[in-house]
Amino acid sequence: MNRIRIALDLARNMGWRYIRFRAWYEVEARLGLLRRKFPTDPPNTNFVSLGEWKETAASFFFSSKSDLKIPKSRDPNLAEKYRRFEDGDLLFFHSTWYELGPDYDWITNPETGYRYSTQSHWTEIPDLDAEAGDIKYVWEKSRFAHLQLLIRYDYHFDRDCSDMVFDEIDSWISANPVNRGPNFRCSQEISLRVFNWTFALYYYRDHAALSAARFDRILNSIYWQLRHVRSNIDFSRIAVRNNHALTETLMLLIGGLLFPFFPEAAEWRASGKRWFEEEVEYQIYEDGTFLQFSMNYHRVVVQLLTWALTLTRLNDEHLAPVVEERASKTLAFLYHCQDSETGRLPNYGNNDGALFADLNDCDFRDYRPQLNALCYALNHRHLYDEGPWREDVYWYNSGTVEGGQKVVTREDIASFPAGGYFTIRDERSVTFLRCGSHRDRPFQADNLHLDVWYNGRNWLRDAGSFKYNTTPELLRYFGGTASHNTVQLGDHDQMLKGSRFIWYFWSQSDSVETIENDDYLEIRGQIWAYRHVSDNIHPFRSVRKYKDGPRWEVHDVLKHPTGLPITQIWNLPKDGEQHLVLSATDGDGSPIEPILDDSWYSSVYGTKEQGLAIRFATHTYEIRTTITIQ
Repeated sequence: MNRIRIALDLARNMGWRYIRFRAWYEVEARLGLLRRKFPTDPPNTNFVSLGEWKETAASFFFSSKSDLKIPKSRDPNLAEKYRRFEDGDLLFFHSTWYELGPDYDWITNPETGYRYSTQSHWTEIPDLDAEAGDIKYVWEKSRFAHLQLLIRYDYHFDRDCSDMVFDEIDSWISANPVNRGPNFRCSQEISLRVFNWTFALYYYRDHAALSAARFDRILNSIYWQLRHVRSNIDFSRIAVRNNHALTETLMLLIGGLLFPFFPEAAEWRASGKRWFEEEVEYQIYEDGTFLQFSMNYHRVVVQLLTWALTLTRLNDEHLAPVVEERASKTLAFLYHCQDSETGRLPNYGNNDGALFADLNDCDFRDYRPQLNALCYALNHRHLYDEGPWREDVYWYNSGTVEGGQKVVTREDIASFPAGGYFTIRDERSVTFLRCGSHRDRPFQADNLHLDVWYNGRNWLRDAGSFKYNTTPELLRYFGGTASHNTVQLGDHDQMLKGSRFIWYFWSQSDSVETIENDDYLEIRGQIWAYRHVSDNIHPFRSVRKYKDGPRWEVHDVLKHPTGLPITQIWNLPKDGEQHLVLSATDGDGSPIEPILDDSWYSSVYGTKEQGLAIRFATHTYEIRTTITIQ
């Protein structure tokens, strides 16, 4: 592939602002200029005494443990998670337990055993390293989401966990010198860590375990971590511009609100507020869809919006109207895509296991807790009936919750054209089709992907993400076209893969229309794809859902000049063949014999299991397939 053409495509996709920033950022890093912005061994500073803070602290979700009126729930799963944590284990990415032991050093990857250096400045720590493995395995505990586990156990089981919580924080501060080592590599991780420490400070505000010396030490660490976030904010706002930027700008706003005694608090508050509003307007499209094209990352945004709306209201800060508007549109979009029985959404787009505030006993893939909390922040009404998914609302409102349930209707056929999502719903099924254009960076080559849910089960499913640092073969599979229910040209992906999260020659939507008649609902879409193979390939897909039962017809047309076969791919659960009947014909009307093969499926980050792939291949340009669930 012509390198000049690829370079021009990158510049056109990402913009010259991005190109200029990344080039200068690399120069700063190589010359050591970036390092000077982030000092190591900074002085300890006392900003406010513990007593003064207790008297004048800004408003949080709750003022202290005694302020909470959450209904008690002694869930055995919560007790088991606490027991395992007490034994030195930690649940990574809501999927896999690792034995860290009582003296974990905070810088060792438990999967590979690689130990990072805390003598190295954070700018010298690589994100991707074959020997080190996936750096997310080091970041996971340092995010401190496990404090919510301990605090929930403390509350529901009347067990004082204060010493354990503050011992964790003390241990981290001792092991991670400011601006050194892997745990200062990512400003989003820093932001979430500060938020979770703040959660603990307020919960144990009146507890003896929070001594004056301990408070000073924690506050000093929070200050230098927020200084780091502010100093590197342009990287997230220009080079990354996704949920990282939303998290970090919101943390600056929250930091300015909750720690007004920091010297830069007023500037953090004002700049964070302005930037957060700008990022919300840019990143959440006008129909409520999200620029990262990922359901799990969209849930990250849902939590950030809930914090923003609630904490600014409590502290008399007024966000621009666009924040509430896009939050409402986000809620409507995700609610339309949700399976009613399980609360799950399609496993669509990158899924790194992120669930920053885990304040309930629901499954990781159940989105009801977070969507319900956002609905309450917007309307002071619940989105769902009684259930464990309501606990988040109690934490965010001091346990004092009023209001009933908000009635939100779902359309039989719904369009979200800005993001390129279309749904068909009935009482027992959800049909989800992606047919979108990319004005922002795509993360997977998955246009025209089809998801089908029936009776609470995801029968035609997205394979997920697995890991961001694994073998080239698995990276290509999970990010590429073969792991999605769409049509593939030869062995090519719809777009040309670059390094890391970069794709060239983004696929774009040509046209989409929806049709409803007495017998069926139908979505028809056409895209422009495979431009690295030939410049004039426009795959077409029609998905027809019949009203008389679990029956779908899919018609694919992929005309091309290459002589390669086209393959229609269906990724099913391992037992899917026992319940689904798929039959296909080619452009000549001749039956196509199915090709059965193993596939990979990753429901949560870091794990994979075998599923079933059914493929229909032809050298004609058309495939018509009937799908029935028994």
